[in-house]
Amino acid sequence: MDQTSPTPQQTDTITLGAGCFWCVEAVFQELKGVVSVTSGYMGGHVKNPSYKEVCNGTTGHAEVAQVVYDPKVITVDEILEVFWQTHDPTTLNRQGADVGTQYRSAIFFHNEMQRSRAQFYKEKLDKSGAFRAPIVTEITPSSAFYVAENYHQDYYAQNGEQGYCQMVIRPKLEKFRKVFADKLRK
Repeated sequence: MDQTSPTPQQTDTITLGAGCFWCVEAVFQELKGVVSVTSGYMGGHVKNPSYKEVCNGTTGHAEVAQVVYDPKVITVDEILEVFWQTHDPTTLNRQGADVGTQYRSAIFFHNEMQRSRAQFYKEKLDKSGAFRAPIVTEITPSSAFYVAENYHQDYYAQNGEQGYCQMVIRPKLEKFRKVFADKLRK
């Protein structure tokens, strides 16, 4: 964090599940106003789950990215706009080839304003026909957040030449960068 970064009292946090957390992390790290993005697990019933346990689908956790942001620079509405447009919120427990409850579309809100805005946009998008099928994104209160193993943090930045990064994350990032060019860090 540089010296101009906001203090924790000036930031807000939202936790998002939109498939593989490597993809979600890579997208949100590029947004102006995002202070940090941490890959982890939320929404399950097992304490301190491992990646292997979560991938087995028995812990109830979703792979998530916990996004800390400066609301003076980026609003929750803008974060939700990116969320809705960078994954398919109509597929239950699936994003592309990633299948399982750990890949579900989820917004874990940290305050009433986030819940209200998420619900508003979910209903608005459903009514508008923006998607070909109903949105299945769960909107639930945040719960215990478990930070994923170190090798999952900054995954794309550290493993950009890896096959999954090239075939899945890079095309998603390229599309995201075109659509949200005005919201990217310089």
